[in-house]
Order: sequence, then C-alpha cells, then structure tokens
Amino acid sequence: MTVTDRTAPARKASRARLTIGSTVAIPVRRASVAAGTGVLVLLLAAAVATLAWGRLGIDLADLPAALVGNAEGKDRFVFNRLRGPRLTVAIGVGAALGLSGALFQSVTRNPLGSPDVIGLSAGAGAGAAFCALMFPDTVPVPVGALIGALAAMALVYVSTGTGFRNPARLVIAGIGVAAMSTAVTQYVVYALERDKASVLTAYVNGSLTARSWTDATTVWLVLLVATLPAALVSRRLDIGEMGDDIAEGLGSEPKKAKTLAVFLAIALSAAAVSVSGPIAFIALTAPQIARRLTRGSGPHLLLSALTGGLLLVLADLCSQQLPLFDDLPVGIYTMAIGGVYLGYLLIREWRRGGL
Repeated sequence: MTVTDRTAPARKASRARLTIGSTVAIPVRRASVAAGTGVLVLLLAAAVATLAWGRLGIDLADLPAALVGNAEGKDRFVFNRLRGPRLTVAIGVGAALGLSGALFQSVTRNPLGSPDVIGLSAGAGAGAAFCALMFPDTVPVPVGALIGALAAMALVYVSTGTGFRNPARLVIAGIGVAAMSTAVTQYVVYALERDKASVLTAYVNGSLTARSWTDATTVWLVLLVATLPAALVSRRLDIGEMGDDIAEGLGSEPKKAKTLAVFLAIALSAAAVSVSGPIAFIALTAPQIARRLTRGSGPHLLLSALTGGLLLVLADLCSQQLPLFDDLPVGIYTMAIGGVYLGYLLIREWRRGGL
C-alpha cells in the first residue's frame, strides 16, 4: 500500500492517490490524510486515558496484556465489564453519529443540518419514555428508543409528501416532529414517580454507563454494514454540491443519491440511539470540524467518523473523571460542545455582518 502523486507538480501539495496492489487506486487529499492521522492519534490517546486514568484505571504497563485478553484480577474486571465495552461503544456511537451528520449535511447543504434536526433523537427519547411508562417490565428502554426513532422518521417521511427527497420539507417536518416528541417525553417525566424519572432522564440525555460488549457489537455491526454504501454514495454527493442540474448532467442521479444518504444517516443514528440514547450535537459538530480541518469540499465521511469518535470519547472521559459531578450523563457534555459550536457560528456570522 503506497501513496503516490496523482497530478502535475503544481498540485502535488494537495492531490495524491492511495494505491493498493496494482489494481486499486483511490484519490485522496494530502490535507485529509494529515488531518485524519492527527485525529486518529488524538483518538488513540483519549482511548488510553479512558482505560488508564482514575482509581480503577489499568496501569500503562499492564494495558497491552488487557488489550489482548491476558489481564488478571482487577484489570480483567475493569477492562471486560467497566471500561472496555464503554470505550468501544463510545467510539462506535461517535463514529456512527459523525458519519450520519456528514451524510445529512451534504444532502441539505446546511451546516446546521443533522439527524437531530429532523426529530430522530427527540423521537428516540419519546419512545424510551413511553415504554418506561406504559410497558415498564415488558419492553426494554433501548428497544423503546429505537421504536421511537423509527416512528419519528416514518412520520417525517409521510409529512413531507415527497419522502426524503426535499431537504427543505425534511427539515421543516423534522422540527415539528421533534417538538411533538419532546412534549411526549416531558409529559412522561412529569407523570412518572420521581425515582423512575431520574433514571429515565439519564437515558434521555444520552448515557454510556453500564454498556456491554453486546451494545458494542450492535453499533459496530451497523457501522460496518453502512460504510460501503456510504463510500459509494459519497462521490455523488460531492458532485451534487455543484448543483442538482450539473450533477444530473454528469449522470450522478442526485435525487437517488440524496435519498440513499438520508436512509443511511437514519440507520446509523438509530443504531447509535439504540445503545446509548439520544446523544446530541455530535452529528452536528463532527462534520463541520472535519471540513474546517481540511478546508476542502465534499462530505469527508471518514474524517467525520473519526472526529465524532474523538468528541464522544473526550466527552465520556470528562463524564468519568471530572471531580465536580458524579458520572453525569455524557449527553450533557455533548450539549455543551454543541453550545460552544453554535456560539462560534453566531459570533462568526456577526463579524461577517450576516446577523
């Protein structure tokens, strides 16, 4: 596997291709490779910190043994039951949300576009709340969240009149569905006894506490299955940024590409929600950070996935290690990340005179 120049010397700094054997050559941008490498290094560092820091942390000298399954005693319990599954779920959920957000923003051509906007997360919260109230001993809360997310997307699909093909209608319908779902969630939290409501609130805000290897398998399986079609549609989405008319003329079939991208985004978000609850703002911020790191066009799917994983691992590290709060749900920290990002956008637009 090698990286070789693809274009003339004048463009050497920006263009290259990744060659695998003698038959596969994948175009890459040098800025994307550099940014991806940097984010991956930071992600690995955050993962090591998650496993090693704190009172129950695994010593760095013993960490390699734990990673290959040879840990003993306390380290074995911590890795297999406490931090290993939680870390794996955090990376998978963050990557799924980052990839989902990149697909959705590419379709809507809106930096504020994400599955959160079209009501998926709110629908998941409403489904979890409804099942906790009506079927407390029958339907698990994660299953209720998945049902709620899919029901919200079905309602959005019907409400637009055009399915997922019209981005403007999609966002408007999603805002309405999100408002209704939030109303359901708030009613359930109000109606439940206080002790049950506190547990539900932790889930509705998004949590990685007490995750298992089964949860990790679920989100990673969906992520791996969705990766190939996402990679295939990414080129069409890149062409689509020039406009639907031009994309149609180049044979990229933009309507079909957008519909497939939205379905993939929903599947990825639903998988993430089913194991962690509705974690906000990762899908919104990760693609924008990826775009700013490379300063290039296109959906930046791989970099968005890596950035999403990094953001969620860092948020979960804060959830576990900050001394001021006792295992605060990770979704609270991602909301803070989203608030900082939205504040940055507002300040930037204000300086440009757009507000």
